[in-house]
Formats: sequence, C-alpha cells, structure tokens
Amino acid sequence: MEKLRRVLSGAEDEEQGLTAQGTGLLFLPNGTKLFAVFYTLGNLAALFSTCFLMGPVKQIKRMFEPNRLIATIVMLLCLALTLCAVFWWHKKGLAIIFCILQFLAMTWYSLSYIPFARDAIIKCCTTCLN
Repeated sequence: MEKLRRVLSGAEDEEQGLTAQGTGLLFLPNGTKLFAVFYTLGNLAALFSTCFLMGPVKQIKRMFEPNRLIATIVMLLCLALTLCAVFWWHKKGLAIIFCILQFLAMTWYSLSYIPFARDAIIKCCTTCLN
C-alpha cells in the first residue's frame, strides 16, 4: 500500500528494471564477457524451459521440423558464435553483435510457433519498405 501512495504522490523512487540491471555488466571489467555468457545462458534456459510443456523429445522433433529448421539452426549458431567470440576470439564488439543476432534469431524462432505470425511480420515489413 505504501508503494501505491508513493506512486500517486509522485514521490516514487526510480527503480532499475531487469534490462537496466543486466546491461550494467557491460561497464565492469570483463563485463562484456559476463553479459554475453549470462545472456546466452538465459536464452538456453528459455529454450529448455519449454521442454516441460511437451517433453524434451517432442520439443526437439518440433524444433527441427521443416518450417522452422532454418530458424533453429540460425538460433543455435548465434548462441555458439557468441560464446566463441567471448572465449576464443576475445572480440567484445563481435560478442555484442552476436547477442543482438541472438535476440533476433530467438524472436524469429519463437514466432514460428504462432500460426501466420512470421507471414504477418514479413508483410508488415514489406509494406513499410514500399
């Protein structure tokens, strides 16, 4: 109730959201490495968390169905390339680029489970570009 009073009176302390807390790692020494590793682990956890809905075997079979095969391969490749950029290539900028690509690939992969969602996104983008 106290929080509601502070919000209504306009005296609420500004709290950092989850995104602001996570990106704070970027400014620490070796922060890019920590951010990329935790971001990749978070995406893997999100991917594996859906296994309890239908079971791991059915989930893997659905991941590699023909209509989402390319999205799955690109997503897994981006996860691996992010870790390669951090641990073996030691390229901070490349790791951030792969984190962005992870986000885009994970979004595209997730949209493959919603009927006609990818078609709607493609149509929206082509309409905006024309």
